[in-house]
Amino acid sequence: MARSDHPRRRRDPRTSGHVPRPAPSLASSVIEHWEPRGGTVTTQLPGTLADRIRGQVIRPGDDDYEQARRVYNGMIDAHPDLVVRCTGPDDVAAVLRYAAENGRDLAVRGGGHSVPGFGTGDGAVVADLSLMQAVDVDPASRTATAGGGTTWGRFNDATGASGLATTGGIISTTGIGGLTLGGGIGYLCRGYGLSCDNLLAAEVVTADGTVVTADENDNSDLFWALRGGGGNFGVVTRFTYRLHPVETIYGGPMFFELSDATAVFQMFRELVREAPREFGGFPAFQMAPPLPFVPEDRVGDTFVLVVPCWTGSQAEGERLVDRIRQVAPVVAEHVGPMPYAALNSAFDPLLPPGLQNYWKAAYATELTDEAIAAHVEHGSRVPNTQSTMHLYPINGAVHDVAPDATAFGHRDATWAANIAGFWPDPADNEANTQWVRDYYAAITPHSAAGGYTNFASGDDGHKAPENYGANYERLRAVKRTYDPGNLFHLNQNIRP
Repeated sequence: MARSDHPRRRRDPRTSGHVPRPAPSLASSVIEHWEPRGGTVTTQLPGTLADRIRGQVIRPGDDDYEQARRVYNGMIDAHPDLVVRCTGPDDVAAVLRYAAENGRDLAVRGGGHSVPGFGTGDGAVVADLSLMQAVDVDPASRTATAGGGTTWGRFNDATGASGLATTGGIISTTGIGGLTLGGGIGYLCRGYGLSCDNLLAAEVVTADGTVVTADENDNSDLFWALRGGGGNFGVVTRFTYRLHPVETIYGGPMFFELSDATAVFQMFRELVREAPREFGGFPAFQMAPPLPFVPEDRVGDTFVLVVPCWTGSQAEGERLVDRIRQVAPVVAEHVGPMPYAALNSAFDPLLPPGLQNYWKAAYATELTDEAIAAHVEHGSRVPNTQSTMHLYPINGAVHDVAPDATAFGHRDATWAANIAGFWPDPADNEANTQWVRDYYAAITPHSAAGGYTNFASGDDGHKAPENYGANYERLRAVKRTYDPGNLFHLNQNIRP
C-alpha cells in the first residue's frame, strides 16, 4: 500500500515512557494586549507562529484573507485574526499552543460545513485542515486512511476506484472530520452503520499539543468519545476507516405529487421496517429544480421526493424501486445504476457554498401518523428550491451497536429529521428561519429527546446534553481528561 510522507509523531506520555519534546516558546515579540472572555493576556506577533509551521498564515489585509475567512454557511460573516492552513499534525499542534498561550478562541475547520460556523470566529485563530486531504486506500484490508481536511467527494473518488466505500454524508463537499465526529448519517448507514462505527483509528492532536493515536487499544477512552462526541477532545488529523464493497448502486431521485405525501411517507415507514439492509435513502420535501428529467412546466413546484439507494443486485433494486412506484404516480425520476460517488454528490450543484443556512434536527423512534401529518403540513410549505426536509432512517446496522459502545447517544432512534433551510438572499432570513422553527415546533411533540448534533444550529448549544444523550456524563469525564481548559469550545460544546 502506497503511503504519503508522514510528519513525525510524538507519543502520549499517558501511554508510554516517552516524554514529548518541549514546545518552542511563543513568549517572545510581545507587542499588544488582548482581552478574551474577561482576562487580559499578552499576544505575540503572528510571525512567531509563522516561523514554527510549514503551512500558510493568513491575516486580515492579506490577498487570500477574504476567501480564507469564509465558510459554507453564508450567514456566518466572522473575521478571524488568523487563518492557518496546516500541512500536518505538527502545524496543528503549533496553532493549538499559540491559541492556548494567548487566550485566543480556537476554531477548527475541516470541510467548513458547520451550520453554526464553528470553523471560524471573530478574533479567532483558525486551524484550517483543507490542505490535509491525502487518502491512502488498502484494497486488501478494505481500509482507508485520510487526512483530517478530506472531503467526502475526494474520499469517495479514492475508495471508489477500488470498488469500496464507507458511510458518508449526502453532500460530497462535506468534510469527513465533522461528519464522523458527530456520528455520520448517510445513505449506507442501514447496511454498514454510522461513519463513526466504521472508524478504526484516529491520529489526534490534543489540547496540550501532543499527537496521539486513538483506537480500541490506545487511548481507548478518547477513541470512544471521538465517535459521536464531536470536536470536543482534539483535532483529528488522520482518520482510518473500514471499507465495504460498494461500487455501483441502484437509485436516484423520484418526485411525487404533494397530494400523495401521506401515502408516500406511510409506504416509506413500512419499507424501512421490512427492507433488507442494502436499502438506504430517505423521503423529503423539495421544490423541483430545473433538471433535464423534470417537466419544464413543473419546475418550481413542490413535491414529495424519495431518494432510494440500493447496494445489492440491480435486479433486486429494480424490484424494490417498483414497490415505491406502486404507491402513487411518479411525476419525474432519474433512477438507475450509478456509482455511489455520483449519488453522494447529486445535491452538490443545488447547494453551493455561500447560501444562508439555518437548520433544526429531531430524532424519532416511531414515525406515527400524527408525525407524518405534521411533516406534510409544514414540508409542503418549503419556501424555495434549496430548502428541504430530509428524513433519514437510522435503524439496521446502526442498532447493532450497543448504546454505550460509542459516544453517539441515540441508538434507540429510528429516524433523524433534518429541517434544512437554504436560501441565497439575506433579506429572506427572517421568513425562512421562521419556516424552520415552525416546522421543528410542529414535529417536536412526536419526536424523541435530542437531535443529531451535525444538524444543529448555533442557537441549539443549550441542547448539548440532550443531543449527546445518555453518554453525556461520560463525555464530560473524557473532556476533563483531554481538554480541562475547554480549548475546544467552538462546537456543540461539552463543558468539562
